[in-house]
Amino acid sequence: MNIQERIIELRNELNTHNYNYYVLDNASISDFEFDLKLKELEKLEQENPIFFDANSPTQRVGGTITKNFNTIVHKNRMYSLDNSYSKEDLLDWEKRIQKILGTSELSYTCELKFDGASINLTYENGQFVKAVTRGDGFQGDEVTNNIKTILSIPLSIQKDFVSNFEMRGEIILPLDGFNKMNVERVANGEEEYRNPRNTASGSLKLQDSAEVAKRPLDCLLYQVVTSERKYKTHFESLEQARKVGFKVPDTIKLVNSIDEVFDFVNLWDAKRHDLPYETDGIVIKVNNLQHQEELGYTSKAPRWAIAYKFKAEQEATLLNEITYQVGRTGAITPVANLEPVQLAGTTVKRASLHNADQIEKLDIRVNDTVFVEKGGEIIPKIVGVDFSKRPKSSEPTVYASHCPECGTELIRTEGDAKHYCPNEFGCAPQITGRIQHFISRKAMDIDGLGGETVDLLRKEGLIQNYADLYDLTVEKVLPLERIAEKSAKNLIDGIKKSKEIPFEKVLFALGIRFVGETVAKKLAKHFKSIDNLMAADFETLISVDEIGDRIAKSIIDFSSNLTSIQLVTRLKEAGVQLSVSEESLKNQTDKLQGQIFVVSGVFHQMSRTELKKAIEDNGGKVSSSISKKTNFIVAGDNMGPSKLAKAETLGIAIISEQEFIDKIA
Repeated sequence: MNIQERIIELRNELNTHNYNYYVLDNASISDFEFDLKLKELEKLEQENPIFFDANSPTQRVGGTITKNFNTIVHKNRMYSLDNSYSKEDLLDWEKRIQKILGTSELSYTCELKFDGASINLTYENGQFVKAVTRGDGFQGDEVTNNIKTILSIPLSIQKDFVSNFEMRGEIILPLDGFNKMNVERVANGEEEYRNPRNTASGSLKLQDSAEVAKRPLDCLLYQVVTSERKYKTHFESLEQARKVGFKVPDTIKLVNSIDEVFDFVNLWDAKRHDLPYETDGIVIKVNNLQHQEELGYTSKAPRWAIAYKFKAEQEATLLNEITYQVGRTGAITPVANLEPVQLAGTTVKRASLHNADQIEKLDIRVNDTVFVEKGGEIIPKIVGVDFSKRPKSSEPTVYASHCPECGTELIRTEGDAKHYCPNEFGCAPQITGRIQHFISRKAMDIDGLGGETVDLLRKEGLIQNYADLYDLTVEKVLPLERIAEKSAKNLIDGIKKSKEIPFEKVLFALGIRFVGETVAKKLAKHFKSIDNLMAADFETLISVDEIGDRIAKSIIDFSSNLTSIQLVTRLKEAGVQLSVSEESLKNQTDKLQGQIFVVSGVFHQMSRTELKKAIEDNGGKVSSSISKKTNFIVAGDNMGPSKLAKAETLGIAIISEQEFIDKIA
């Protein structure tokens, strides 16, 4: 056997032993024997650098220093999950997906929802290429070197599986390992880590991968993302992933009814405290991958999956003070400042009180003993008061009448739960908040400019609104504290590059109340320019699909405000895209105007996403379910029989992929 063959043999052996120990929990070799083989491999690789392999078992021990973690755009967006808190929520979800798919015969996978840090692993030709954190779902931080130290993650796939794919999972810190780490920290006189989830997440961003290697991190995997149509169901893809070396939890179960889903929920609600890691609920997914494709996504989450959250933990503590926060739209949020209390593994000091009605409904007062709950919300909430402990001197809460930041009298419109500060262009948090929204990733996506820098620029008098950003120069920002020449140049370059951002994102960036991402896209598509939009009257606005009275009134308020008009004018002068580009307009027609399409089945010439975009680009509307209003169904292979039957009953025209392409040609 020559040197190269011995190196390959050792690598394969060590990978197998790692898999047996860290995935199957079944050691096939002693630690001593493993170390001998690893040392032999290290020596051979050092003496023969020509055979270096980044995915060799010797590269798992860490030692690489990462000063800055590169931001990587996800090839496939990492969506959030919609949450449910009752079995009624799950029944409603099932009804919605049955209606869209036109069938009641569905199977589901039930999976434990792990409490860790989401990760996306990319493999090309069976080789591990990179690992990226979830980030904001659109892009995250590359943590490849740190992920390589987690021994349950395979670095190469030798067996038959899809070639190019992404593996989604959760980086967790098992409870035993977490407790051992804290014992060591206490012994060294250091502060204990708060909880496994934050510790796991923080570990991924350590600069020294050798330090990451010392931590007992694990990775539980739950989704294969690939364009290859090798597997028909989600469950099958995970079973195959397990066979080729991925640590897919054996708690995943395939069920054929919502009643079986409830059985799974009940089982793990009782057993979850016996698990070796933290979990806070169940994830239910439609099993058939074609059904998943048909159901698609909302702007935030897949329609084909939902999380059932276990009943939230609750603790009692003292409410010391009620303060008020001002959001970027001027909305006032009352916040309870609490005596610190441990809840769901974190120390809670503040909780949302939502609005004046909630305070009045629960009769919440300062110095009350209150019940705090942390469910699906980032900020815990108060759910009740222990009236038996209320002081006799207690006085009802009088809600704030003026803005805590600028002193302007608050307003509250009929039918609105929140109070607002109307001083939108003179109230500091609103000014900063609007600019931060303007520069955010989903809006203008300005690199080199973060919240702290925005605050600094405002305090120094360089910006008072988002149009002021385009007057900044390197010379103006260079004298500021913590701004070096390179960061100043990056900031200005980022602002210049934002002038290329398309109109629909600019419209979202303007921060018009109630105009979110989806609404901005609809308005940009319909009106084509900011001038057309701002000139539209109430009747014209509400005639646009899904634009209601509230959104229409908000747009008119924005369009008639002198400051808004001046800001838009300045953005135009700066060269920001405030109309749909000529290139985009070239691809748009009115050929399908007023027609509603349902896309169903598997396609070959265009992807489902491309089909839907083509419909919208030509003036049509895509619907997720068949109804009397549907004009056409674009049918691919394996269209569901119940959908076909419903279409025939309603007399809806069914066209093939090619017929659709001919229709818009």
